[in-house]
Amino acid sequence: MSTVYAYPTLVGKIEVTVREASIDGKPLQLSLISQRDQVVALHQIERDDWTEGVLDLEVSLPMDELADGPWSGVTCVAVLSEGATNTRRVSRLERRRDDTHWRGEVRVRRSTHVARAVLDVSVVGSHGGVDGRVLGTTDTPWIVDLLARTPTRQRDLEILEEDFRDGPQQWLRPFMDAPWLIDTTGDVPAVLLNTSFEGLPELLSSARGPLEKATAGLVAAQIAGEAWATMFHSALSDLECDEDGTPRFPGGWRESVLRSMLPEVFPGLPLSEALGEVHSRRGDGRGWSEVQSRIQFAAGRRGQVPKNLTAAIRAVTRAQEVSR
Repeated sequence: MSTVYAYPTLVGKIEVTVREASIDGKPLQLSLISQRDQVVALHQIERDDWTEGVLDLEVSLPMDELADGPWSGVTCVAVLSEGATNTRRVSRLERRRDDTHWRGEVRVRRSTHVARAVLDVSVVGSHGGVDGRVLGTTDTPWIVDLLARTPTRQRDLEILEEDFRDGPQQWLRPFMDAPWLIDTTGDVPAVLLNTSFEGLPELLSSARGPLEKATAGLVAAQIAGEAWATMFHSALSDLECDEDGTPRFPGGWRESVLRSMLPEVFPGLPLSEALGEVHSRRGDGRGWSEVQSRIQFAAGRRGQVPKNLTAAIRAVTRAQEVSR
């Protein structure tokens, strides 16, 4: 849906390029920045203890239209936000004399994000004596993905905040004591974080000290592990078969989840054989309890539960040593 403004706005396109990125001062591989999909993937760096990432932006605006338009005091800002942590950070971009592009840096703090942050660029100016008018925004925002190993646009999971106790979703009321739920009924599965669960939103969005950060990481990993297991089971329940009983991949996010996890559930088997094996075992019960253990193990690994649990134990140990 397009937003209608009561004042003139830009017609021309606003193009954003992430020229390079770094993590704690070390350059990020260019393969982790997809200009085509407009995604920056940060998981492949294989470490969770980084503090800050920096994205170097270059923005192209319709300069002729801006020069001839009825606006004044035009400026360009980048907005990095994430609904799961209720985080919003605004960075002002600058244009040097005789430069046709606006440039600047966007800082991504690890302590304030858990999954996927959205990077928008807005052009702001004055019109009709009113400051702060939004004159234009990017058609498609960039995604800064903290969990992805490759910079792809497809989303396998949404993270949404809901008040289970007093919110508008009546069906969540019976689950008011649950810290989160995994919902796989929509086109994109979602983690629903219960904002009425005492301390949970604050822990995930504003952890400060080493012990708090380790605890927040462990909780986030637990959520991710449960999400992967739930999505896998949901995908299995929606399989269709050929006339000879051979199961087919279901398409969409369900296919993506199955293709991601089956090599870990049945290592060494081709994907088609692994799909047939898990489908037959689920149907006749043969060895299904063992398969469920494999699914739990694979989901925990994808959610990085072992790594975050180790970090939490070390943080607790260090805190105990300091207090002695």
